[in-house]
Amino acid sequence: MSASARLSQITNQLTPSSLSARDKLTEKHPDDVVITCALRTALTKGGRGGFKDTPAQDLLAGVLRGLIERSGIDPSVVEDIHVGTVLAPGGGATEFRAASLVAGFPVETAVYSLNRQCSSGLQACINIANAIKAGMIDVGVGAGVESMSTQYGPQAVTEFSELLDSHEQAKNCKVSMGLLSEQMAKDRKVPRAAQDAFAASSFQKAEAAQAAGLFDDEIYPLEVNFEDPKSGEITRITVAKDDGIRPGMTAESLGKIRPAFAKDGSIHAGNASQISDGAAAVLMMRRSTAEKLGQPIIGKYVAAAIAGVEPLLMGIGPWAAIPKVFGKTGITKDDVDIFEINEAFASQCLWCLGELGLDPKKVNPKGGAIAFGHPLGCTGARQVSTLLNELRRTGGRIGVTSMCIGTGMGAAAVWVAE
Repeated sequence: MSASARLSQITNQLTPSSLSARDKLTEKHPDDVVITCALRTALTKGGRGGFKDTPAQDLLAGVLRGLIERSGIDPSVVEDIHVGTVLAPGGGATEFRAASLVAGFPVETAVYSLNRQCSSGLQACINIANAIKAGMIDVGVGAGVESMSTQYGPQAVTEFSELLDSHEQAKNCKVSMGLLSEQMAKDRKVPRAAQDAFAASSFQKAEAAQAAGLFDDEIYPLEVNFEDPKSGEITRITVAKDDGIRPGMTAESLGKIRPAFAKDGSIHAGNASQISDGAAAVLMMRRSTAEKLGQPIIGKYVAAAIAGVEPLLMGIGPWAAIPKVFGKTGITKDDVDIFEINEAFASQCLWCLGELGLDPKKVNPKGGAIAFGHPLGCTGARQVSTLLNELRRTGGRIGVTSMCIGTGMGAAAVWVAE
């Protein structure tokens, strides 16, 4: 065989199937589901922060208005908006439809609210992606919102029927998150010192990122009412920064905080996610549609996975979901540039990282929910904005978002920055 013939044979063998899994993910196709804008509000301290007097629907209206403004999208081409939320009465169905209209979307744009607890914002994005893939819509918005200041409290306690209480695993579904985290930390032998060190690192990374302005591009400032807790005076303020980030936190200072759920426990306010308020939104469409509309593409959705685990060990959810989504995409942990894994509790996040063998430098490089908050329904959509912005800033390409889910589940999704 001549040299030229051999070269031709080798060239013909270099088909797409011979590409690495990472290379396959970064290929561009007309039917890709892409993201052209992803943003969030600031996240503020529940009951005390800048959004303490702002209802969930107002946060949603604000972030949707920001999405229209920053993307330049014609609202009339957006066919559906899916909103993840956990605490809103009635799922927020009526209020969120109204919020979309206030934001500037026409009556022809539909709205759907959903609740998959801590993964609700991610599930909203997944639902929109699947609707686009199925040909149901061409353009949609996946969003998430939570006002824990106005809707979190004793009224959220779940009451079970005698039937559900008669089943041991079913009964475990209503155990409080704090007690669940204590159970997991003890069961999986995660020491308090390690938890406090992990939490301190989250605060330190978030403090440095905020000082460097690394959150500015993903945050859309909102002007809201704020009632002074002492005088009762109501003023208009602009909320543009996460206000839960505590400067100067160390493992030593966190080690002095009393356990919150058991005298001999390891979980406390400093190594668990903060109760907070916020909203996020992700504009998604088919690549060919984005090109037709002149929308700048910042990333694409690849795949997602959901997994169930024991209710009392709900924190291990990412450990179950991340390998599952790797199996769907063919990639490994080494192909991933950044992991955004929700820090519901330092104990569960730390254990998952260890069991999965993840490089800590790749995980939550700008801090996580311990440092700036976990507005339940918002987080899954917020992670997409944080991830894509950081991938683009650092020149990374592939990212994974993941979280544990109450009652014993985990979710994960793969994204590619462009």
